[in-house]
Amino acid sequence: QVIADSQSSKILTEITSPSVNQDVVRLEKAPKIAIYSPKNKQPWDDAVTMALTYAEIPYEVVYDQEVLSGLLPMYDWLHLHHEDFTGQYGKFYATFKNAPWYKEQKRISEKLAKELGFNKVSKQKLAVAKKIKDYVMGGGFLFAMCSATDSYDIALASEGIDICAQMFDGDPADKNFDNLNFSKTLAFKDFTLVRNPNKYEFSSIDATQSRKIGHSFDFFTLFEFSAKWDPIPSMLCQNRTQVIKGFMGQTTAFKKEYIKSNVLIMGETKSTNEARYIHGELGNGTWTFYGGHDPEDYQHMVGDPKTDLSLHPNSPGYRLILNNILFPAAKKKKLKT
Repeated sequence: QVIADSQSSKILTEITSPSVNQDVVRLEKAPKIAIYSPKNKQPWDDAVTMALTYAEIPYEVVYDQEVLSGLLPMYDWLHLHHEDFTGQYGKFYATFKNAPWYKEQKRISEKLAKELGFNKVSKQKLAVAKKIKDYVMGGGFLFAMCSATDSYDIALASEGIDICAQMFDGDPADKNFDNLNFSKTLAFKDFTLVRNPNKYEFSSIDATQSRKIGHSFDFFTLFEFSAKWDPIPSMLCQNRTQVIKGFMGQTTAFKKEYIKSNVLIMGETKSTNEARYIHGELGNGTWTFYGGHDPEDYQHMVGDPKTDLSLHPNSPGYRLILNNILFPAAKKKKLKT
């Protein structure tokens, strides 16, 4: 919107006043965006893909071939599709082992792993996870939702350990299943893995199955940060409301006791001691994890129809996704320490 210089000066004067929690953020360039997603996935399987498409923001799809080829530095911002980086195919085995889509996913994944020189899908996913970590350390911006958050850290922590049961990779899991290295993770510490391959859960990080809160009472609250002193979390949390409707996913929320002390919690459900929206720095880059699958579909199930975003143009849950896309475009100031 074009405005007169006098109007601009008035707005800037109001914003810079110490009495208001506002600041000017200059946008320097539109970020080049990549979505890490398998080529056979439908666009509506991922809330970020839908948000970008609805907002007419261009993006490119990359997957393991592109990541392992070293192409990530071409992009400013990377989103992780609701991936399972542990090689356990989302732990869908108990419910969907006979479903054609599950069998096809497993076949395609194993074929790709062999083509890329790996004898197991779990080893391929670990190599991808490490490449993504290098990308962040080099200055990239990473955003992940749902199972791409905890399964990513689990893959890093379990390097050198076979955590996959026989139905996933053809041989039993190692006995030293819980000998994890938390120094390698981005966000989480001290968690334990779910050994039962038939249980639809990866670890103790996620609160989905233990939380006692009904749909009507499921909300989380954004923290209010100082726009003048903490511009990064202020940008990531800007919204028309501080209270956001909760929504579930394979990974719905993060139990606070498993979050590292240097991680910034930006959204929480205090009554259940859960974090829903967290952020951190790694090297020259940053990462943001957002729990849940689809902000406007409380409990999205396999095969459910896609969300019509035109019915939710002011969705505060989707706004948090778009804040993360805006963030790399801005002139940066480091977080206060």
